[in-house]
Amino acid sequence: MLVSVDNTSPVPPYEQVRSALAARINDRTLPVGTKLPTVRGLAADLGIAPNTIARAYRELEEAGLIETRGRAGSFVGASGDQTRHRAQQAAARYAATVHELGLDREEAIAIVSAALAEHTATVVPDGSTP
Repeated sequence: MLVSVDNTSPVPPYEQVRSALAARINDRTLPVGTKLPTVRGLAADLGIAPNTIARAYRELEEAGLIETRGRAGSFVGASGDQTRHRAQQAAARYAATVHELGLDREEAIAIVSAALAEHTATVVPDGSTP
């Protein structure tokens, strides 16, 4: 199965779908050009409302991970290959900010680690909670 939804999870179903697909796109188990199931088809497979899948797809498209080609469907987008590049750019901006603020390396890393831990406690790629 492409993704799964845990109905007992406090993470909303659309976020479980979005994060699971994003993880598979980013680790390249869903390569560029892969056709995704239709909104209705995936919703039926998962037993959830089509609007839930539509929201997940919309957020993935806004992030540049997928592209919708009208009636042809939704596909893993080529711009998804730029995810790591975008993260590197954000890291460079953060490093510049840390330098301007006069923080040392250890404190800067501790701040990032805390932020990542906080986010991970909220949502993890498979949609579960730690």
